[in-house]
Amino acid sequence: MNNFFNKSDLSRQDADKIVSETLNNCDDGELYLEESKSESILLDDNKIKSSNYSSDLGFGFRAISDEVVAYSYSNEISKDSLKSSSENLKSTLKSIKGTYNHEIPKTNKQLYEDINPIEQKTLNSKLDVLNKVNDFLRKKDGSVKQVTASFSGEQKSIEIIRSGGESITDVRPLIRFNVSVMLEKNGRKETGVYGIGGRQSYDDYLKNDNWKNVCEEALRIASVNLESKPAPAGEMKVVLGPGWPAILIHEAIGHGLEGDFNRKKTSAFHNLMGQKVASEGVTIVDDGTIDNRRGSLTIDDEGTPTERTVLIENGILKGFMQDRHNARLMNTKSTGSGRRENYRHIVLPRMRNTMMLSGNQTQDEMIKSVDKGIFAVSFGGGQVDITSGKFVFNCTEAYEINNGKIGSPIKGATLIGDGPSILKEVSMVGNDMLMDPGIGTCGKAGQGVPVGVAQPSILIEKMTVGGTKL
Repeated sequence: MNNFFNKSDLSRQDADKIVSETLNNCDDGELYLEESKSESILLDDNKIKSSNYSSDLGFGFRAISDEVVAYSYSNEISKDSLKSSSENLKSTLKSIKGTYNHEIPKTNKQLYEDINPIEQKTLNSKLDVLNKVNDFLRKKDGSVKQVTASFSGEQKSIEIIRSGGESITDVRPLIRFNVSVMLEKNGRKETGVYGIGGRQSYDDYLKNDNWKNVCEEALRIASVNLESKPAPAGEMKVVLGPGWPAILIHEAIGHGLEGDFNRKKTSAFHNLMGQKVASEGVTIVDDGTIDNRRGSLTIDDEGTPTERTVLIENGILKGFMQDRHNARLMNTKSTGSGRRENYRHIVLPRMRNTMMLSGNQTQDEMIKSVDKGIFAVSFGGGQVDITSGKFVFNCTEAYEINNGKIGSPIKGATLIGDGPSILKEVSMVGNDMLMDPGIGTCGKAGQGVPVGVAQPSILIEKMTVGGTKL
């Protein structure tokens, strides 16, 4: 764990004093100190295209009174820079009074050890794996035209200092490994992409040549797409596969259950607490406590321990995801969902690992019940309007369903709808819940944070499918 005061003229006593004096008349706030080290390595067109390493160090200083949030940050941790930030905050809040909220729960479970995943494995050993990936794919299939593979890693250390000298620390490792492969047959080119990641060392994912599994999955997806035909269009039944397809729940429903949108009454769910918003059997939680997942943290970026927050239970809306600021204004408690991309950004209520829990049906039962529809296995990009929940998602792997059987792979399918309506169209919930492979990044207000999703297979009775079949 970094000691942020070792290489600075700012002592811990100085920091405690400035923080307490600055926040004396505020409702809430903190000094957030952060050091991060990150790397990215890219192989493309048979060679290493780039290898980058960077480090960053800085603080964000926040003061809150009523609805006003004052924020100042610096990439220099020094007595002068902290004093300057203090003056900026006091200037913004000069005519505002508040009573500082000292209540913050404590946690005993530290999710991650202070092990830097970047430094655990040498650069040469990472380059070696990427070159092996390239050779393996090109030898395995003669129709491979392009291979792109990448590693990215990060180690982040944080300390949060609150008024009164309270200090909370955390360490956060994060890695990701991605493979993309392009195949060409009979003049047609198609791509398959697959990746894995989480909050462990590279070796936890790559030992015993596990990188080959990632290569083979990317190759399989590309091969499926080579055989695909244009997607049908219209309103039909849709079976979503387990795991990564929960990104649809994350985007179309999850954002609408974040505290700030509901406090401002811009979410479609803001006045529906306690009401039926989904089919019976639909239970959605947001959990920040699952070991090694991208969205899991010991504490959030305000120092609140993360938890398992029930959002929808058997179709009934039970809760929202809250940071301290929005929770106070809505007369409730933080759910440990206050997150920021880094010290340059303010805290917002954000998702962690958003999951629909398993039901009792099997995927086979769902497929057999569909006369005409599609089976969506994986998604790429999408667009969502949080106010209405309306979304458009592109399927990267999908199949037609005819007379209760999975048929040909299809290309160009888009799923169109709105989150609140889709929740009510879920007629079967599978018993096969799966976490995503560890690749999710969520964007909100210009900030990106790592997240996870999970779901079982589900059957949606009625959904608009945009297709390319003429």
